[in-house]
Amino acid sequence: MAASSWRGAGLVQAVLRVWQVGPHVARERVIPFSSHLSFQRRCVSCVAGSAFSGPRLASASRNYGQGSALDHFLGSSQRDSSVTSCVPAVSMHRDEQDLLLVHHPDMPENPRVLRVVLLGAPNAGKSTLSNQLLGRKVFPVSKKVHTTRCQALGVITEKETQVILLDTPGIISPGKQKRHHLELSLLEDPWKSMESADLVVVLVDVSDKWTRNQLSPQLLRCLTKFSQIPSVLVMNKIDCLKRKSVLLELTAALTEGVVNGKKLEMRQAFHSQPGTRCPSPAVKDPNTLSVGNPQRIGWPHFKEIFMLSALSQEDVKTLKQYLLTQAQPGPWEYHSAVLTSQTPEEICANIIREKLLEHLPQEVPYNVQQKTAVWEEGPGGELVIQQKLLVPKESYMKLLIGPKGHVISQIAQEAGRDLMNIFLCDVDIHLSVKLLK
Repeated sequence: MAASSWRGAGLVQAVLRVWQVGPHVARERVIPFSSHLSFQRRCVSCVAGSAFSGPRLASASRNYGQGSALDHFLGSSQRDSSVTSCVPAVSMHRDEQDLLLVHHPDMPENPRVLRVVLLGAPNAGKSTLSNQLLGRKVFPVSKKVHTTRCQALGVITEKETQVILLDTPGIISPGKQKRHHLELSLLEDPWKSMESADLVVVLVDVSDKWTRNQLSPQLLRCLTKFSQIPSVLVMNKIDCLKRKSVLLELTAALTEGVVNGKKLEMRQAFHSQPGTRCPSPAVKDPNTLSVGNPQRIGWPHFKEIFMLSALSQEDVKTLKQYLLTQAQPGPWEYHSAVLTSQTPEEICANIIREKLLEHLPQEVPYNVQQKTAVWEEGPGGELVIQQKLLVPKESYMKLLIGPKGHVISQIAQEAGRDLMNIFLCDVDIHLSVKLLK
């Protein structure tokens, strides 16, 4: 694979500004700190079929460096015939990203396409899996639920095939959405995504003992309504299981003992494990539940089952190859240099929110409002970002700042590293915390 190496002397800085607003005067407390990042990065080249020029795109190509993804898109770099796939970068300029999204797809002679919707409970690992399939982290990932707040789109382009991934929020009930005052998108987006899907990937976290034994009623309703769309089951986080025999139990329960129209022969496998307990009636008799039965706990119409860890590139590679083979003849929707439909600002906000979820306890990160004040290209081609973090309570502010500014410093550094990998340029972040009154 053709690649060029470059040094990203990325300065990630954050300045803490704490506003305490009184009736007549605003007092400001500033806690400065900086952290320097210097490391070798590899910019993977991307093969594109046609050139597209313009002053903004040309300047971005210079920022990314010789051999970058955008260089190939502009036609200013030599193709390497040994390159069979690519992982494009995302432009840090919104207008460039917008132009790329509407640019005519550089389709080969016999294009193939597949639209895939990822469904599952909150925190099942949908975004982690999407990032691994794409080859670059563009979706936020956190151990806390509801990291993904609305539908996000990613694009895999390999040779003549384009796979469009729709990473949806975890499916929740209307009662939970109202009870916790969650965005309506968490309730509606998974259903909307199904309307244009060619394949559904249902993700189940097998490490979660409370949810792994059955598909949620909301998910089953969604599968039932769109039963004409082929679906596959992905059992995620299998590396967390101490007893692999649990996978047999879960397979029987989640599929009701039927895969691709054929009854699973589970009896011998279960007999070989004398200590194994059948978790549901589906294991004993997969034909006892009908499609309309409200007590249904599994889905007997999955075409395939995949058992993997979304953190493992090797595991995910098998699923990726399957998706590529399921693509059908049809026109591409995006240029091969498109990795995601998100704007650069959306990606940044999501990545910072991911760090807030990781570093702040309980409900605190869900009460932080983000406001981007500055987004511009610096004199050295670096991306300069200033974002305000608005919190409703002084106690939240203290937690966000941390002792001697340690927490907010860590958030800035981690977000900066992720954004450098997404945009393939140096990133200078300034975060400030403001108390809402």
